[in-house]
Amino acid sequence: MESKLQLRIQRYGWDAAASVYEEEWQQHLAPAQLALLDMANLQPGMKVIETAAGTGLITFPAADKVGSGGKVLATDISGKMVNIGDSTAERLDLPNVKFKKMNAQSLDCKDDCFDRALCALGLMYMPDPGIALKELNRVLRPGGLVSAAVWGERRNCGWADIFPIVDSRVHSKVCPFFFGLGAPGALVFDLEAAGFSDVQERRIKTILSFANANRVTAALIDGGAVALAAKRFDEATRRAVENEFLESVETYRYGERYEIPGEFVVATGVA
Repeated sequence: MESKLQLRIQRYGWDAAASVYEEEWQQHLAPAQLALLDMANLQPGMKVIETAAGTGLITFPAADKVGSGGKVLATDISGKMVNIGDSTAERLDLPNVKFKKMNAQSLDCKDDCFDRALCALGLMYMPDPGIALKELNRVLRPGGLVSAAVWGERRNCGWADIFPIVDSRVHSKVCPFFFGLGAPGALVFDLEAAGFSDVQERRIKTILSFANANRVTAALIDGGAVALAAKRFDEATRRAVENEFLESVETYRYGERYEIPGEFVVATGVA
């Protein structure tokens, strides 16, 4: 897919998911986010850049770690996500946190100006993750650290059928290589290719726990990568997608609850 088209699809898609994303995904993404923050080794006074920041699930814990003497620039391609993040920063009275709409593959930042770079579960959506990683290397000072998290292997993510189920009804062109960076060694390879050294990787098995079918479909259809495609469903299509997807995760249903397996990959590298 042409890069500009994919970026436009992602921007519109995450604008569509913005009002649902945090509520539906905060709990499920916590294992990856906590590992990423731990591996980032943030210290008081540091300057941090985050790409694909969304509404700030990583941003605000990072800001807490760097303290009032540090700074966090949170960037995202979705204007609606950025607006939500900025409103939260203002409500929490955090002048050291700034959200800015920005393409991760072309950062409007000077060279060598950050101590840490973070990207939590955003690289999978980018037209060229390698370019995005090179941009993070460029804006990090020498010796600075990048920390990135992606979803793991497709076979280890029990919810993965949402993509072909949606695409069979609405040709969305969403994330054709979503699980590519989760393959063994793939994220390490891309970090090293972007110029990072001393790359370390951690794989995390997790369970996505949903109270009922409504919570499953709200998260996977309305709050994630296929949200833009879902806006094009009529009532019958929506019902068919929900039913087929719930059938695909039936083996993970226990009464009303769903316990769906997932996997994250978190890696760090030195600029």
